[in-house]
Amino acid sequence: MSDPNSTPDPNAAANEQEQPSEAQSADFGAEQLKAIIGALQDDLAKANEELAKAKTETLRLVADMDNLRKRTDREKIETAKFAISKFALDIIDVADNFERAMAAVPAGAAEADPALATLVEGVGMIDGQLKGVLERHGVKRIWPEGEMFNPHLHQPMMQHERSDVPQGTILQVFQAGYVIEERVIRPAVVVTAKGGPKGGKPDAGN
Repeated sequence: MSDPNSTPDPNAAANEQEQPSEAQSADFGAEQLKAIIGALQDDLAKANEELAKAKTETLRLVADMDNLRKRTDREKIETAKFAISKFALDIIDVADNFERAMAAVPAGAAEADPALATLVEGVGMIDGQLKGVLERHGVKRIWPEGEMFNPHLHQPMMQHERSDVPQGTILQVFQAGYVIEERVIRPAVVVTAKGGPKGGKPDAGN
């Protein structure tokens, strides 16, 4: 029993009021835990977002590097393919001179002169060897007589009136043309027909 004559301690009452109950402590701990979890979730979301951005940038960089490698490879192939163009033109001039030399021999003269026949045969063999070397290195000769004129492959020198063939037919080739792959390094110099029926599409080949 309490002593009725005792005086209440005001500090004790204040201490009882200041100390939270167990329920209040639990609520405070739960709220604090929720705040921590929320902060961790925010940090994780930001980390995932930054990771996704880094992954996208990495994939873009890899794609750019792959495109650069492919472009470089194509340029190397193109450079190697057409590096011989100037040299090929010099060889073509030599081949032209062999053709002119053989064309300069009068008809029947070689048959009448065995020495001349031997010379013409030797020149023809060398001319054939030169053309074979060019072919092996991808330099293709164009001799489009009888074909339709193609401005991408042929250079017109003159036109002749011909009503018996389609307009644009190549009647004569003054000088052979040459291509490397699809690139023309020298167009064929030709004579074309005019005045005849309308021609078809130009030949894509030689």
